[in-house]
Amino acid sequence: MPQAILYSFRRCPYAMRARMALNVSGLDYEHREVTLRDKPQTMLEASPKGTVPVFIKTDGEVIDESLAVMKFALTQNDPENWMCDKSEKTEQFISQMDNKFKFHLDRYKYASRYNDDAKRGDVDLVHRAKAVEILQVWEDALSHNTYLLGDTPSLADIATFPFIRQFAATDREWWDCRPLPHIADWLDSFLSSDRFKTIMKKHPLWSPDK
Repeated sequence: MPQAILYSFRRCPYAMRARMALNVSGLDYEHREVTLRDKPQTMLEASPKGTVPVFIKTDGEVIDESLAVMKFALTQNDPENWMCDKSEKTEQFISQMDNKFKFHLDRYKYASRYNDDAKRGDVDLVHRAKAVEILQVWEDALSHNTYLLGDTPSLADIATFPFIRQFAATDREWWDCRPLPHIADWLDSFLSSDRFKTIMKKHPLWSPDK
């Protein structure tokens, strides 16, 4: 039987959350690390939109949405019960992260891409403030629970923390002043975990010639 394949980029938050689910599920696959500046033709043939992750199942079916990769992996094996809560709250957390928060994150982190007056490396504090307003929902939830939906991690946590990691890293000095203390503790618990360290190990760039 052919082996499953994952095209991934180490620092991409979408790829991170897919790798987290694949890791916990224990599914076997070939990891193909790519650079988004020079995407391999085999990846583009599988998914012409050219984003990561791209997961090719053993039967040849292509899954090129990170949430779909997560849900596929966890339906095969979910030993930590991340899919235990399929409530509306789970979808709300993920939808808010993928849409409203990501909109402001991009404009905060990459201000020069969206604002002609900004210089490379500048951050947009207006969009940071808007992002913090959205994260207040996370902060409120985590002031009552260890994780977003209770005392154990779920899909809501795993699907969102990679983006908050990116947000926190944009201005580390500001983040270290702990504007969102409960989120900071929650995020640190994932970043210090053995699973996260495992999925963040560096892989050599994949080449069809290797």
